[in-house]
Amino acid sequence: MKQNVLLDKTFAFSVEIVKLARKLQIEKRDNVISRQLLKSGTSIGANVEEAMAGHSSADFLSKITIAHKEARETKYWLRLLSASELHDCSSYMGNIDEILKIISAIIITTKKNTTKC
Repeated sequence: MKQNVLLDKTFAFSVEIVKLARKLQIEKRDNVISRQLLKSGTSIGANVEEAMAGHSSADFLSKITIAHKEARETKYWLRLLSASELHDCSSYMGNIDEILKIISAIIITTKKNTTKC
């Protein structure tokens, strides 16, 4: 079976987000932010997984676009955690930026390929 880099990266990122959210909850840090981070951070991989099972190009594009939005939201929560000095999230920023770049490229390519048909 062919390896899918995006699926692997988003799954590994989700695992890291689960660990971070659990750590924040144990340390009694801001539970609202940690829950939001947990939801959006794990939703990226779930939507990428759904996109891979898309029934059409439009379905694929819809799901991958949702994954992109969730990744942007996750980046926001990570920035907020860092800026409010609840947790240093700099180690996560490179991963989320890389995921955003990959998803953005996929969206651009998919749109380009679907308009040619």
